[in-house]
Amino acid sequence: MREEDDIIRAMTPDEVERIFREAGALLEGHFVLSSGRHSARYLEKFRIFEHPRLTERLCAAIVERLRDPIDVVVGPTTGGMILAHEVGRQIGSRALFAEREDGRAGRAFRRGQTITTSDRVLVVDDILSTGGSVSETLDAVRRSGGKAAQVAVLVDRSGGADLGGVPLLALWTTTIETFDPAACPLCDRGIAAVKPGTTPAGVFGTKGGARSA
Repeated sequence: MREEDDIIRAMTPDEVERIFREAGALLEGHFVLSSGRHSARYLEKFRIFEHPRLTERLCAAIVERLRDPIDVVVGPTTGGMILAHEVGRQIGSRALFAEREDGRAGRAFRRGQTITTSDRVLVVDDILSTGGSVSETLDAVRRSGGKAAQVAVLVDRSGGADLGGVPLLALWTTTIETFDPAACPLCDRGIAAVKPGTTPAGVFGTKGGARSA
């Protein structure tokens, strides 16, 4: 067995956190989250995905913890799609992605992707926050007739998201405190807030007021 394999198998939550820190994926400052709430910490998972070997290593840690056979790995766009392909590559399964449909709620499999009633499905994603993307993906799996066997994420910061009874595997579980904008201590200190993520980014003034970058 290679030394690298030993490291993968021994990966702890502290090591996952260290990987995020060293990749610049664990940010500290003042952030406006997609929910509208504010936070002093933000996980930018795409800094991890810049490094295929780090992504491979984290996916290997997920694969090592799987206990049941998996036929299909599914992830929501966009980060979950990257993880689905790498986990699928490592276990030799198909990899699909669930995407949003214009003008419709939830997610669906498009572009000819299919799941059969005999497929055991692993749903993967990067950061579990509210659980919305994962729940929408699980719904898409169920509508297609597949069996959602497990959910696996790199980081669970949800504080106990309801996944409808599907078992959850998280490499790192952490708590990121968030604040109502009207009672945000970072705003009270006059620290300008940045809105990161997939929503068009901008720089915001305190107490919800916007300003130019």
